[in-house]
Amino acid sequence: MKKYLLVVSCLFFISAHKVNAQKIVSKFSEEYYKSIEWRNIGPFRGGRSAAVTGVPNKANLYYFGSTGGGVWKTTDAGNTWSNISDGYFGGSVGSVAVSEYDNNVIYVGNGEKTVRGNVSSGDGMWKSVNGGKTWQHIGLKKSRHIPRVRIHPKNPDIVFAAVLGDLYKSSEERGVFKSADGGNSWKKVLFANSDAGAVDLIIDPNNSRILYASTWNVRRTPYSLSSGGDGSAIWKSTDEGETWTNISKNDGLPKGIWGISGITVSPVNSDIVWALIENKDGGVYKSTDAGETWKLINSERKLRQRAWYYTRIYADTQDENTMYVMNVQYHQSKDGGKTFKTFNAPHGDHHDLWISPEDNQRMIIADDGGAQISFDAGENWSTMMNQPTSQFYRVVTDNHFPYRIYGAQQDNSTVRISHRTDGRSIGESDWEGTAGGESAHIAVDPLNDDIVYGGSYGGLLTRVNHKTGERRAINVWPDDPMGHGAEDFKYRFQWNYPIFFSPHNKKKMYTTSNFVHITYNEGQSFEVISPDLTRNDPKTLESSGGPITKDNTGVEYYGTIFAATESPFEENLIWTGSDDGLVHITTDGGKKWSNVTPKKMPEWMMINCIEVDPFTAGGAYIVGTRYKLGDYSPYIYKTEDYGKNWKLITTGIASEHFTRALRSDPKRKGLLYAGTENGMYISFDDGNNWNPFQLNLPIVPITDLTIKNNNLIAATQGRSFWVIDDLTPLHQINESLISNDIFLYKPMDSYRMGGSGRTSKTAGQNHPGGVLINYFIKNIEEKDTISLSFFENNGKHIKTFSTIPDAEQEEEKLKVEKGANQFNWNLQYPDAEKVKGMILWWASLSGPKALPGDYTIKLSKNGKVASEQTFTLLKDPRSSATDEDLLAQFNFIIEIQEKLTETHKALKNITKIKEQIKQLKSSITDKEKNKEIIELADKIVKDLTKYENELYQTKSKSNQDPLNFPIKLNNKLAHLNSLSSIGDYKPTDQSIEFKNEVIKLIDDELEKVYSIFENEVKQLNKKVKQSDIELINLD
Repeated sequence: MKKYLLVVSCLFFISAHKVNAQKIVSKFSEEYYKSIEWRNIGPFRGGRSAAVTGVPNKANLYYFGSTGGGVWKTTDAGNTWSNISDGYFGGSVGSVAVSEYDNNVIYVGNGEKTVRGNVSSGDGMWKSVNGGKTWQHIGLKKSRHIPRVRIHPKNPDIVFAAVLGDLYKSSEERGVFKSADGGNSWKKVLFANSDAGAVDLIIDPNNSRILYASTWNVRRTPYSLSSGGDGSAIWKSTDEGETWTNISKNDGLPKGIWGISGITVSPVNSDIVWALIENKDGGVYKSTDAGETWKLINSERKLRQRAWYYTRIYADTQDENTMYVMNVQYHQSKDGGKTFKTFNAPHGDHHDLWISPEDNQRMIIADDGGAQISFDAGENWSTMMNQPTSQFYRVVTDNHFPYRIYGAQQDNSTVRISHRTDGRSIGESDWEGTAGGESAHIAVDPLNDDIVYGGSYGGLLTRVNHKTGERRAINVWPDDPMGHGAEDFKYRFQWNYPIFFSPHNKKKMYTTSNFVHITYNEGQSFEVISPDLTRNDPKTLESSGGPITKDNTGVEYYGTIFAATESPFEENLIWTGSDDGLVHITTDGGKKWSNVTPKKMPEWMMINCIEVDPFTAGGAYIVGTRYKLGDYSPYIYKTEDYGKNWKLITTGIASEHFTRALRSDPKRKGLLYAGTENGMYISFDDGNNWNPFQLNLPIVPITDLTIKNNNLIAATQGRSFWVIDDLTPLHQINESLISNDIFLYKPMDSYRMGGSGRTSKTAGQNHPGGVLINYFIKNIEEKDTISLSFFENNGKHIKTFSTIPDAEQEEEKLKVEKGANQFNWNLQYPDAEKVKGMILWWASLSGPKALPGDYTIKLSKNGKVASEQTFTLLKDPRSSATDEDLLAQFNFIIEIQEKLTETHKALKNITKIKEQIKQLKSSITDKEKNKEIIELADKIVKDLTKYENELYQTKSKSNQDPLNFPIKLNNKLAHLNSLSSIGDYKPTDQSIEFKNEVIKLIDDELEKVYSIFENEVKQLNKKVKQSDIELINLD
């Protein structure tokens, strides 16, 4: 039986290879497919920010830095936000500063201070001199993390950067750096040691010669976090940052090991300085003599819990006794720090605060939900539900129509969100929470899209039935690990542990700790099918945190299976990869496991992703990272023989763009997509060569990828979800095709449904609906005419779009540029004839929507067809309409439209006749002699006006006029078109009856109009020709 299955598997691969086989080419220029675009679907729910600022005396202007999504700006006090760093930089932002002297000058330090498990590093300093329109990189490239930037209040060329430095290894580029020439050059003015960088920095608002700074010895490893040690201190400068004095030993400050500290000085009284210090005797310390002596005034745990994640302190700008401390909640003291009241912003976990110098009621706060603004000192805050800066760990989809995308948002809930809708955008009503928590892998029941399984830290595993609303915890082993090291537990579940279903047995669900677990009964029971598949090294399993504060949430739990999958093509073939660098395989469902770790792979690699090769039996790709060991290199390995041999395939990926995800396109052998810390890459030759695949995607860490229905979906760490709606040009591109100067890609089969592709500042971008047409034009001159023409399967022309449209042929405008282009046909047949200035009430002149079926598109240049393709329009699976119903609706609308066109052409001719008669009468000088002509002309005008007023309400001159002047026949028929176009239904019996009735009334009026055209108008023309009337008269 096993031999038989193996033969079947091999046959599958051979068959797939034959169907999809193409000559593997090393690369294709992006110019051939740059029309492909990424689409941000949201959700618009803010992710973590640790950097905010406002601008003095500009109440509506604010900035925030996202910890993965770049820099954002609002000019309407937080009602909407716009990214201002895209096109220049992105990713993690640690600090944003605006010059008080010249608000056009902005400095940004990249790399967040919130050094949690999914922390991202930055690439140094950036500067704008035009309010964020353009940016220039100004150095400190290897600084990694810059938590504070301060600008001299009177000279925007003098700027200080507090550089925390590399979190994972010792480095010299840390401390406080100063530039006196606007960032052209930097001088290190404060350096504690190679393990302690600067974390806080402030300029005395009353004396810019005085600065205070704090330094922090912090280190992350894959399995631990250490906060505190040699070099952690507070410092003071009195010569504009040129020299510094360590004031940590000053009288009153705590002894022993220091960890992180925050420092602030009162703008009202420079002698008052506060420090928030992590120490066994830590808390809020206050100095009333500019830092000479100190006193502990508050040691409440709520102010210093999880010190490494918070420890920010701020002085009020107008009251020397008021100050704030950031933590899970934010805390305000009005008695100089002795007591605090606790408050909530829209989201918890607060990291930064800016208070307006001229109005202490105006402020902006940064937290794990983004940035929010208040004008009443925190009584009310702006929303976080307008910021597409969510951080997602993983991404999966379901089989619903339209399919939904699932992921876990850091510091928030899990999400399932529609990838497209029939509406204008993808808003809050289009997504909801689902199973699991903020760090989850998610698995959708393959037998029921409404049953979802999700994990979270602490080994939490929940099952949610969306249809019934039922929720159940089904933890593999319900032992709460909070506060403990990994060494204390039977099973080690990572913060982000895998959960997935077998592609061969839809009742079989896998999850992993340091073992592989399976359930066949929805979590009622689990069995273990593997030994410990990790290194199980005791030194990596100890309690995390210290030397002052322990921190065990599961983030640092190590020695776990971090990636796993069962081959969709070979049943019982399971791959696992551990976060401590081991790769295992079983070919018999877990009875026997083999260690197939690549021999040349560096040790302690975190295996973040395993992808099965859809074209090679025994083929797979593994993606690893070692950045938490200070190694930022990309690592992707490939095997074609069940892991016996591996090959490193990272040529072309930038040296520090470490890799997290890879997917193999099932439609083309060798076509791979890779997600890195700095964006996307593509390979056409099975990973031998890589090229950037950023297109319009912002620079952002890519955490996971998935392919669904020729769509590519990316989960990002700071910019929510992004989707490419059509990968098929990448399947089709080949050397033969691109040898042509002009060509069409075959459009992918598309569903007959609506949508709008317009972007919004507050909601996700929807799929535009209709059909996406990708085409390439090597060269185009201004005189060239490029056109796209659509035809029914029988050859009947539907519509043409042209760069130089022919109005007589009712062609519409086509915008074309050199290179790759994309056009969206909305499926609409041509509209009925329009009359300029016509006012109609709830009426449509639109043509019907194309029916399901096959169509042809032709790309022409200067009237000559250069390329031709066919495509299929698919019926919306949600529609209850039969093909006969859709055809009846289509024909009904066509009939209405034809009658409206006839009516409006007649109305245009009436207008033309009336204008010419007016001109005729003005040309008659001898009224008595031409009395008969004048009388006939007046009768024609009078009669035509009478019939015109029956066909159309000519008194309506503005949009609301139909409420005063009753609508007439053409409006009634056009309104019926509006009603009949709603949904996918055949016309009702009464609609048919009403249509026939209205058309008869229209025909009665048109018959009278045509009679005048044929008789009186011809008679008038004859009389005029026989007269001596001169149409042109000179004075």
